[in-house]
Amino acid sequence: MGTARYNTTFNYVPGGPILRGTVNDPTTFPKPSPIHGSYHWAFERLLSAGLVPLTAAAFVTSGSNYPIVDALLGVSLVMHSHLGFDSIVVDYLHPRKFPILGPITTWTLRAATVATLVGVYQFNTNDIGLTELVAKAWTA
Repeated sequence: MGTARYNTTFNYVPGGPILRGTVNDPTTFPKPSPIHGSYHWAFERLLSAGLVPLTAAAFVTSGSNYPIVDALLGVSLVMHSHLGFDSIVVDYLHPRKFPILGPITTWTLRAATVATLVGVYQFNTNDIGLTELVAKAWTA
């Protein structure tokens, strides 16, 4: 039997951009940081669990009477959404495979989160607020 010959100058990888190196190259690991790993996971769980009583408190009370609860709900919902979308970007648009699209998507998400936080602040301070909006939409 003859041995198969492969063309090593062929750079196309089906299914996506070209990966640098080979499958035998070691993976670089990030430096340990307290904002990653178990601390990050615990913060996400704490934020998710805290949304349940905060949502109940926001709708039991009126948003115009308790603007702190309205502000906490708005910021918590935006941060909860940001963490979820950030996990998607980190998992599926890794910079090693997508060296241009990955960072662009990460910074687009960050900009959208800041813009949403500014919008929630403006809506809560200059308009009826988040809980009043939901209450009016619920009874409409």
